[in-house]
Amino acid sequence: MNALRILLVDDHILFRKGLARLLDAQPDFDVVGEAADGLEAIEQTCTLQPDVVLMDLKMPVCDGLEATRRIKREMPSVWVVVLNVSEDEQDFFAAIRCGADGYLVKNMQPEGLFQELRGLSLGEAPLSRSLTGKLLRELARERRPATPSVLPDVLSSRETEVLILMAEGLANAEIASELGLAVNTVRNHVRNILAKLGLRNRVQAAVYAVCAGLLSPPSST
Repeated sequence: MNALRILLVDDHILFRKGLARLLDAQPDFDVVGEAADGLEAIEQTCTLQPDVVLMDLKMPVCDGLEATRRIKREMPSVWVVVLNVSEDEQDFFAAIRCGADGYLVKNMQPEGLFQELRGLSLGEAPLSRSLTGKLLRELARERRPATPSVLPDVLSSRETEVLILMAEGLANAEIASELGLAVNTVRNHVRNILAKLGLRNRVQAAVYAVCAGLLSPPSST
């Protein structure tokens, strides 16, 4: 399996260099470049064609939101994962609207980051359960997502069960425990669900599930 090619974008050079060393020490990660602002990020993404961009939000010249929007518009196959200092709701919603494929916080453990990045190829958006809940509540308030172009009945009953649990923020192992399935079986279901619905990750699955009426968004209490 080829190493995941990563571009790091952060204006704090000590943080960026430290993270680069941590990632490069993993055999399945390859840090192919670094950028200190959003414009450099866009240029480096065009030049290097990484698999994933780890994107800070607060940067000079061009912030991470604008960089994310332009990268996802021009190179939609590149994963953009925001790596921010906090789970601020406004930053989170703005990043998702700009097309970010995930949202993580900088105070997480290195092994947690590695695990989240490895899940990208399996359609597992790097996104905590608390943020999934915030996303669903925001969708419920807005009441404006478009109706899905593919009806839910393209999924089997089991796939629908898995989709609902995905949208509720459960990881594959938790879904397996809930449904009495093997983790590999759940991975296969997730892969099939995303392929059938034309989705890229769990963030899009959560949006789809709400739009399709498959589950009620969590309460704000």
